[in-house]
Amino acid sequence: MAYGVAGATGNGAFNGNGISRPPGPGGKGKYGRIGDELVEHSLERGSESRRYVFACAIFASLNSVLLGYDVGVMSGCILFIQKDLHITEVQQEILVGCLSIISLVGSLAAGRTSDAIGRKWTIGLAAIIFQIGAAVMAFAPSFRVLIIGRLLAGVGIGFGVMIAPVYIAEISPTVSRGSFTSFPEIFINFGILLGYISNYAFSDISEHINWRIMLGIGILPSVFIGFALLVIPESPRWLVLQNRADEARSVLMKITENEEQVEKRLAEIEEAAGGVKGTKEEEKAVWMNFLSPSPALGRMLITGIGIQCFQQITGIDATVYYSPTIFRDAGIKSDNKLLAATVAVGFTKTAFILVAIMLIDRVGRKPLLYVSTVGMTVCLITLALALTLLGHDLVSLKAGILVAILSVCGNVAFFSVGIGPVCWVLSSEIYPLRLRAQAAALGTVGNRVSSGVVSMSFLSLCRVLSVAGTFFIFSAISAVSVIFVYMYVPETKGKSLEQIEMLFQSGREWQRVEVELGDVEHLVQKEHIDQRHRITVS
Repeated sequence: MAYGVAGATGNGAFNGNGISRPPGPGGKGKYGRIGDELVEHSLERGSESRRYVFACAIFASLNSVLLGYDVGVMSGCILFIQKDLHITEVQQEILVGCLSIISLVGSLAAGRTSDAIGRKWTIGLAAIIFQIGAAVMAFAPSFRVLIIGRLLAGVGIGFGVMIAPVYIAEISPTVSRGSFTSFPEIFINFGILLGYISNYAFSDISEHINWRIMLGIGILPSVFIGFALLVIPESPRWLVLQNRADEARSVLMKITENEEQVEKRLAEIEEAAGGVKGTKEEEKAVWMNFLSPSPALGRMLITGIGIQCFQQITGIDATVYYSPTIFRDAGIKSDNKLLAATVAVGFTKTAFILVAIMLIDRVGRKPLLYVSTVGMTVCLITLALALTLLGHDLVSLKAGILVAILSVCGNVAFFSVGIGPVCWVLSSEIYPLRLRAQAAALGTVGNRVSSGVVSMSFLSLCRVLSVAGTFFIFSAISAVSVIFVYMYVPETKGKSLEQIEMLFQSGREWQRVEVELGDVEHLVQKEHIDQRHRITVS
């Protein structure tokens, strides 16, 4: 810190500039109060900057409510849309899955758009596109118009889910980046819960009206995003890429504890951005880097895209979208009871994401991924076994329903503790600045395609293999994800975005590099604490 070095020798002491001062009454220096005031000022500014970043992370995550709400509400809407518009099973799969597939268009466009107009205004664009799509769906007179609205909503969601984690990672301090970057996943879960509650609340209204109200309510969260754009700043890293260093410094002053850290972070960002502002050869199209990636970038893409795909191909969207189908197969027949059971799933999923937020910057990303993937594997196998035994009348209906509900709740709980939020955190922090937005977009495409394939094939798979057989497949894929985490995912906790690049330069030797960076981080934190202690003592 600029004023952070002070000490005592003999009966005298040194002020922040190293100038000796005599002791004052009571054994304290004449200017001893100055040190106290400086510490208080530093702590106060640090607290203010954390609150400001906290608010920005919340506002930037509002788009994620839209995705969550759509996922949750569609699980119940589909029951009433089927009765009102008389759609077939194939049309149900298309209606549910097309949003995930088309959202890849938004995610791909978001990478280029966010580099062109900025992270902040891309968030606003996502909300506008979704609003239009939600309005079309709410007033759709036919299945064809409903699909058009859903496609528009999917593009908006694709923009939103890609840009929010990138924006938050670029404004967050290193020590709390994991928690803040997990906010979009919190809001996705909150949106799912709202969708489930909406299903249950409006289920008794006429079948011609209730699903329209359920879908129309999805417009409300995006309205608040307009107000959010008046509050949140632009990403300082994007501003540096645009040669707007003074504006970047101004933003860093709001989100950083002291001026010395501002200049240090700005220097790191400018160094990382150097490749963007270099020669014409260095300014080649970003996508060319993906077509012939360096070994380090190749490892980043395997990790980023791989974790995004595993998040979905383990069947989470099938569990959430089709939870009424799963519970009906377990023996629950009443629509109201089906929707009530899905509300329990929504509460569980939302509650456990809060656990992840508290742990992600304490225990790290990789331990949470291990707990998550192993736990999901066990729950998916248990669900498949329960449904199999129910199908052969080997367990009582009551016991089978209970085990099915607990298994689904356990699966979404383990998902929320680890791979759900950690997937987005890793995808926003492992790529170099120059490629971050579009590389994250590429990973999001993998996520959305995987989600769409699972959503659009679930009912067909269940018809061929049974619901139990389908979940045996998901459990096998989940087991493979444990191996993937071990082999390809490094620990990024406590490291700056620039330090994380070093992990991937070393290939499979990143465990050794992690230890070295961890030792450096520990020494830096220890020195920071010692400085504050010396200030207080002086």
